[in-house]
Amino acid sequence: MSSDAVWFLLLLALSKYLPPARANSLILYPGQLARDSPASCPAPDPNLYYQPVIGIVSHPGDGASGRLSNATGASYIAASYVKLVEAAGARVVPLIYNEPPETLLKKLELVNGVLFTGGWAKTGYYFQTVTKIFKKVLEKNDAGDHFPLYAICLGFELILKIVSQDNNILEEFSAPNQASTLQFVENAKIEGTVFQRFPPELLKKLSIECLVMQNHRYGISPGKLLNNEKLSSFFEILTTCTDEYDKVYVSTVRSRNYPVTGFQWHPEKNAFEWGPPAIPHTDDAILITQLVANYLVSEARKSLNRPVVQELLDNLIYNYSPTYCGKAGRGFDEVYIFAPA
Repeated sequence: MSSDAVWFLLLLALSKYLPPARANSLILYPGQLARDSPASCPAPDPNLYYQPVIGIVSHPGDGASGRLSNATGASYIAASYVKLVEAAGARVVPLIYNEPPETLLKKLELVNGVLFTGGWAKTGYYFQTVTKIFKKVLEKNDAGDHFPLYAICLGFELILKIVSQDNNILEEFSAPNQASTLQFVENAKIEGTVFQRFPPELLKKLSIECLVMQNHRYGISPGKLLNNEKLSSFFEILTTCTDEYDKVYVSTVRSRNYPVTGFQWHPEKNAFEWGPPAIPHTDDAILITQLVANYLVSEARKSLNRPVVQELLDNLIYNYSPTYCGKAGRGFDEVYIFAPA
């Protein structure tokens, strides 16, 4: 008798001890064991908007000390801010600061949140525009639309001036192009803040490793913020940092009553800027950029605004092209420049 015949008779003898097979197969894959019906995916939350748009306010100049454009009235947005937003699944509408007010207000109806960038302009028409947009953000929230704002570096400094109604509220610090830690204040509440999804191990590392980028000459000390009634009633301090001379300044805040987060540091630089050598690019540093981006966009998804599609398409940042300026080895790698017509 051949070996094949022996195996056949053996299997035939054992078959009476095997449980009945399913109709179509003797081999069951894990998914078949778990269920008999086809797989189904849960429906997305109908209360969230999964095509969020963030408006980023442009800043005076070309972002490159005039090397790219000397046009009167030119403004720019560093591409790193755009990439920050896009990395978390949102699109961008540029809010060109010196456009007619009615145009800016119309563009605000196309977005689900706003970002104020870093820069240097603390007065003049730019400050007036930022003030108007900030007040509009609060109005939208007061009217029931969850409308978040990120204010980064200069943006944070400007909303300190706006909320305090004091143009001299800022103090001088020395933190040019340096990486730093973040020191969480005692009893800081993480839930409901930009840090809520940070893994516990990363929160620990933030206090002992230089994982965030600073580049500023102004800010506010914890004491001055807490002693100002308007600021202390509006903001809650989350983290502080120290400058080159060990002076302590506020580095992260959140609003007590609005979805507003202020950063003295630059979350966008870790992943998307390469000029200054001090920018941290470790795995943890990149994760920080991503988590900060995710929080903004997750907040924007709560917005009730649903923009008119064609108007949105006509105003997206995709209608513009970034300019590479990284060859100088300093400053930004790419910028979007908006020159008046």
